Amino acid sequence: MCTGIRFVDDQGQLFFGRNLDWNTPFGERILAVPSSYNPGFSFVKAPETPHELIGMGIVGEGGEPLFFDCANEAGLAIAGLNFPGYAAYAKEPIEGKTNIAAYEFPWWVAASFSSVDEVEAALAQVAIVAKPAGSYGVSMLHWIIADATRSIVVEYTEAGMQVFHDGFDVLTNQPGFDYHRENVRNYMALVPTMPADVDWRTAKLTPFGSGLGMEGLPGEFSSPARFVRAAYFNAHYPVQSGEAANVSRLFHTLTACGMIKGGAAMADGSFEYTIYTGGYSAATKTYYYSTYEDSAIRGVAMKEALGQGDGSKVIEIPLQ
Repeated sequence: MCTGIRFVDDQGQLFFGRNLDWNTPFGERILAVPSSYNPGFSFVKAPETPHELIGMGIVGEGGEPLFFDCANEAGLAIAGLNFPGYAAYAKEPIEGKTNIAAYEFPWWVAASFSSVDEVEAALAQVAIVAKPAGSYGVSMLHWIIADATRSIVVEYTEAGMQVFHDGFDVLTNQPGFDYHRENVRNYMALVPTMPADVDWRTAKLTPFGSGLGMEGLPGEFSSPARFVRAAYFNAHYPVQSGEAANVSRLFHTLTACGMIKGGAAMADGSFEYTIYTGGYSAATKTYYYSTYEDSAIRGVAMKEALGQGDGSKVIEIPLQ
């Protein structure tokens, strides 16, 4: 399970992040991809001038980046979130379509485009193909894609390619985005303001303190509950100024949607938890992260990460 959010600072700069929740780590690390790394994709050629990328993921058996989330120097970001039971990719490439292997989709989007508008225009001709990422198999996902202007959700199901305009700028997991969009209406009376005193006949009632307007905000770890919490906090968090304040906003908001051990067991009895929280600042082109074992927030600048390689392959930076 996972949660993703997007917002902008007081200067209109993108901040984008996600929690990755599961019962075991994947060996994830920071990945940086130079623009000179240009091997092409499974079914289509690489863009002539690919973007530089940074994000979190692992390196595949062929040396390719398997991004869980990533962003480029133009300020376009993408994250893949678990979507089993709903995602249904094309079994084979479809003639006449731009065919993209599911594991390549974040890499392809961030390497090829500069804005959500460009991505959305291209998606009309895209088929996402269930090609395994070697021994890693096929992950069933949907994606949130964002820039400084807006975000979209991409789902590839039995109905084919579906693109949703995401006015909440958040995403969690199954059911599909259409469900979440309707479900939030059940909570539209929630407010962050202090309620006024009221009289019930001759009894005068005063609030215990702040927070009474949040009565009914779901607190469990289910995907619908996390979507509502993420949407509520993302909508009401005050706009911030400066890098530190916005990174703080990003991580505090995602922490409010995080999972801890002991709360939600999977079918085998193991507990899901937030393995890492990661996010990107387009203002400084920096990727930030924290882990379940270490809540300290660390940042890796794209320029710094790219400087650690020779331009011929994906750069891997272990987490601290």
